[in-house]
Amino acid sequence: MTDTNETAEQQPEAAHTHEHTHDHDHEHEHHHAPALNPELAREIEVEAGADEVSKAFQRVVKRYQKLARIPGFRAGKVPESLVRSKFAKDIRQEVLEGLVSERFRNAIDERKLRPISEPQLLDLQLADGQPLKFKAAFEVAPEFDIAGYESVTVTKPEVALTDDEFASELDRVLDGHATVEPVEEDRALVDGDWAEIQFTGEVRDLAQTVTEDGVENASKTEPITGEDVLVEIGGKNTLPAFNESLRGAKPGQELKFEVDYPAEFGDRRLAGQTVSYDVTIKGIKRKTYPERDDEFAKQLGNYENWGDFETKLREYAQDRKKRSLETGAKDKMLDGLIARYQFPVPEAFVQQQIEARLDRGLRALAQQGMTAEEMRKLDFGRLRAAQRDQAINEVKASMILDRIAEAENVTVSDDEMERELLMYSIQSREPLDALRERMQKEGTLERMREQIRREKTGNVLYEKLAS
Repeated sequence: MTDTNETAEQQPEAAHTHEHTHDHDHEHEHHHAPALNPELAREIEVEAGADEVSKAFQRVVKRYQKLARIPGFRAGKVPESLVRSKFAKDIRQEVLEGLVSERFRNAIDERKLRPISEPQLLDLQLADGQPLKFKAAFEVAPEFDIAGYESVTVTKPEVALTDDEFASELDRVLDGHATVEPVEEDRALVDGDWAEIQFTGEVRDLAQTVTEDGVENASKTEPITGEDVLVEIGGKNTLPAFNESLRGAKPGQELKFEVDYPAEFGDRRLAGQTVSYDVTIKGIKRKTYPERDDEFAKQLGNYENWGDFETKLREYAQDRKKRSLETGAKDKMLDGLIARYQFPVPEAFVQQQIEARLDRGLRALAQQGMTAEEMRKLDFGRLRAAQRDQAINEVKASMILDRIAEAENVTVSDDEMERELLMYSIQSREPLDALRERMQKEGTLERMREQIRREKTGNVLYEKLAS
């Protein structure tokens, strides 16, 4: 303990997250000493006599006298006054950590309190020859009953892979190995062709004004532009307006047309919008796809023939769909549990979870190319606030799963821990023994076990409740 208001972040991360045990090169200020949840906050006052404080200071000073190496003095012969002066801050910190920690532990044992966050020391008075006085504020675990968790219902999704879904997977593979060649003959675009276009698009504003030059948007927005963009004529992912406008056109033509984007369109900037396009057709191209034969299958990987490749691809796609849908169903199950049980959540846990979510988000931005300088300009207060509701739900889910794990007698074996460590070792490219030793030293090994237990509990509960 120190005489600051820093709160240690020693809690496990919430459900569906992995332990953050590595350094990172992006920068963001960490938020320390969160305000405690009033419903869970406890405060105790602790005192120690002046004699006890003096003895503690004397013990530490004597040890420093033996160890201190100061030019001009023999080892062990440094004057006490010089030791006290030169190492005043270090001596006080050692006394603080020993005396205050011991007194605090005794005080919470007497009151049968179990803090779940690092105590924040308030009004600390510590000086040699003076009585020790301080207040310690901390949070305790909430009390809540999980009776009735078995009655939460969850619908098991249909996870069988359809023929259309498999065809899409196969098309994706073939498309990735297709070659695109220009069409040299002088002809118009037909279905199956790819139009190479250059375009400028303007989103129609809901508020428009009439000027001498015609109708104009009331607000100015940046135009949408594209160079050398390929559009498949008649393609299943091509909007009808593009098919109708481009079909029959020839290279060199300039076209004007409007596109009404559906509300569920993937690009949020365009979803539900009407865009006026100026398009120039630069060329016609055709895609040539590889033959679906044994030779191509062997180029794709360790497959015996084309049939073997299709079988493995179907299994992969089936497994991916199953995992995705079941993850969604389990999330709904947890949402049901969160809604069922109302209890106060420790603010220390919430802040830690916000930091974990923020850290993962910044890593993703770094992988997308955002620089550390650009990150420093982000509004971290706003980013933290945006993470808060989800962080609270994740902490609640973790605490509920911990209780259910006890009720269901869910445990994590050493073999399961070893498998998880091995996977993490491979992902992080850190030798297994070095990883285990580091995590043990950092105190994160047990937290990994708790996280595995939560995920295992979620799986057990899903199999029990899904219908």
